[in-house]
Amino acid sequence: MDIIFIRDLRIDTVIGIYDWERAIRQTLSFNLEMATDIARAAASDHIDDTLNYKAVAKRVIAFVEASEFQLVETLAERVAQLVREEFAVSWLRLTLNKGGAVRGANGVGVIIERGERS
Repeated sequence: MDIIFIRDLRIDTVIGIYDWERAIRQTLSFNLEMATDIARAAASDHIDDTLNYKAVAKRVIAFVEASEFQLVETLAERVAQLVREEFAVSWLRLTLNKGGAVRGANGVGVIIERGERS
């Protein structure tokens, strides 16, 4: 199994359970690790033969910017579903960091893994 990753993808969205959070946009940071097989792309040297991380990032950005979930858990789950279904990713690890949510902490959030590692 090979992994294509995206690190520290920062996206502004409405997220949170408090009234003041519903009135502002907060910046979330995403890390994605996605299972793929890069052998075909390495042999052809063509973008159509690989998991296009730019296309994944653009789709995740559009989805997250338009979302208004209360919980980071819900948002993480929906992003994982989107990536797995729309980009035929068999396994992924997603880290969602809601920096500033807890005073004194550099970051808080969730890490989820979905699918089977091959």
